[in-house]
Amino acid sequence: MSELSQHELDQLSINTLRFLAVDQVEKAKNGHPGAPLGCAPIAYLLYHKFMKHDPSDPKWSNRDRFVLSNGHASALIYGMVHLAGYDLPMNQLENFREWGSHTPGHPEYGETPGVEVTTGPLGQGLGMAVGLAIAEKHLAAIYNHENHTPVDHHTYVLCGDGDLMEGISHESCSLAGTLGLGKLIVLYDDNLISLDGPTDLSYTEDVVKRFEAYHWHVQTVTDGNDLVALTEAIQNAKNETTRPSLIKVRTVIGYGSPKAGTKGVHGEALGEKAAKETKKNLGFPEDKMFYVPEEAGKNWLQIKENGAKYHAEWDAKYAEYAKAYPELAAQYDRTTAMKLAEGWESKIPVFPTDKPVATRNAGQVVMNAIAGVVPELFGGAADLTSSTKTIFKDSPSFHVDPKGRNVFFGVREFGMMAAVNGIAAHGGLIPFGSTFFTFSDYCRSAMRMGALMSVHSLYVYTHDSIGLGADGPTHQPVEHLMSLRAIPQLTDFRPADANETSACWQLALERKSASFMALSRQDLPVLDNEKYNVHAGVRKGAYALDSTGKDVILIGVGSEVELVLKAAEELKATGIGATVISMPSFKIYDEQDEAYKAELLPEGIPKVAVEAGATMGWYKYIGHNGVAIGVDRFGASAPGPLVMEKLGISVAHIVEAAKKLVKK
Repeated sequence: MSELSQHELDQLSINTLRFLAVDQVEKAKNGHPGAPLGCAPIAYLLYHKFMKHDPSDPKWSNRDRFVLSNGHASALIYGMVHLAGYDLPMNQLENFREWGSHTPGHPEYGETPGVEVTTGPLGQGLGMAVGLAIAEKHLAAIYNHENHTPVDHHTYVLCGDGDLMEGISHESCSLAGTLGLGKLIVLYDDNLISLDGPTDLSYTEDVVKRFEAYHWHVQTVTDGNDLVALTEAIQNAKNETTRPSLIKVRTVIGYGSPKAGTKGVHGEALGEKAAKETKKNLGFPEDKMFYVPEEAGKNWLQIKENGAKYHAEWDAKYAEYAKAYPELAAQYDRTTAMKLAEGWESKIPVFPTDKPVATRNAGQVVMNAIAGVVPELFGGAADLTSSTKTIFKDSPSFHVDPKGRNVFFGVREFGMMAAVNGIAAHGGLIPFGSTFFTFSDYCRSAMRMGALMSVHSLYVYTHDSIGLGADGPTHQPVEHLMSLRAIPQLTDFRPADANETSACWQLALERKSASFMALSRQDLPVLDNEKYNVHAGVRKGAYALDSTGKDVILIGVGSEVELVLKAAEELKATGIGATVISMPSFKIYDEQDEAYKAELLPEGIPKVAVEAGATMGWYKYIGHNGVAIGVDRFGASAPGPLVMEKLGISVAHIVEAAKKLVKK
């Protein structure tokens, strides 16, 4: 074969990527071939010409990040990372969507090298990319000095119509424009087709004007196969440093196939006949599957060679940086490795018992006490900073000074938590987002994604129950605790007082995985840390505050622990001995060994559980003969103590339930 021109080599390399995607879907008999056929030129240019990344070290801290927000096109990214020389052998592509493979139906963080975040639920990849770009901007402001730029990379996103239809895209892209995330570049696959048919069935807005209104830099490429136009647009986007960029690219879904431009190519395999016809149309061997022509393979593998050079150059410059700024380099190395500073826990405060403290206020004290030794802690609230108390008092705001650790996310709860996940996935920071607990409904899908990825995202909620009072049932969470506890890999924290709050914050930082806190608006009495060994007890998820009574076990969570302690005293006066247990974390308790569980909650002793929320889920711990005192209806607007009393969250109700159980 004669030597190929650069144009011919580019086209052969693009078609190789196209048909690796087609063949993955054909082999699996399901998947999404349409977007890979249309978007392969974009993917090729990004990976081959623009991105600095090292396939030999997918976690290199200064790599450019690529997010496939339209994650249903996963066959595209698997072809990209395989061809670029990442550790994803061809047999993984051949086992696309099969049990045990590293090529799941939608890209999963931690499962496949080169996949930066888990995507599939549309819009969330875009939201997490905003978080990636926030992290880059903050870390660059912290670590870059004079001629030393250890943090200098871009975040590239490929998204589709569905991503931009989702509400989270409005939240996230509005925020990105406000924050001036100049290293965020989004390529929009404008193919005019969605699963139900032409996009104008449901989507007719002027996307260019929309993003211009968000303060984005916007360009249009009218032909997604025009490599010259695409190259110019991406370079223009890189040159724009003060605004995020959107490149609207008109593509043809299922390009080259007999189903091109129709919904029929979106979400199902082409079929053997159509797949062969598509290969014929694009000048590719019809009877070969998973075929990589030698010239294309070598061309793609230049990425690996170039990546090693980029990385080596960065290493050399970083060595100079470490000599010039040894303290910053040590902090960079530590935080990039997700290690907390040695001895940081000594700054965790212990609260005195002289006055009651709302756990939201205790959380603020903890945050500011550890701010100096955990500089990687970074985040903010959804326009509720003054209520959730999640602010660093000695730090500027990120939108004013990117060195600042306080992010004002605005009323964008879903977008906020998706960004938090992106920041966590980026590395080098431990991010948090905060709002009222009832609005965790808006955040749930992002929380699920953070738990699925096992990233170190902290979701901090306040106003945790009907105890918040007069704002009424719209703002009083009821079902939220049990609902979120059902999410696998998500750690729950609902502390009973200020000292449990300290312990929960410490565990949330140590566990390096997704967790949420539910904190009180109202003041709560402070447990004596020494008397009850609170910090050690919280590490077990549940622990005994008083284990002297053997007639009944009373379990409380959060603000209800105060009521349980008082009920135990009243029962004692009537001759009934009660063991009192605080249970700040179901998940951590579930992780304990069976011996501890049997000792803490032995069978044969009646149990009463008390929590101002849905009772579903409690019978796992108290048995079917136990009593769960909770709230299985919506709350009401009235002063908090009165709402609690009227809905049965009271000392009298606990005492009555315990007496009935003991008599039985």
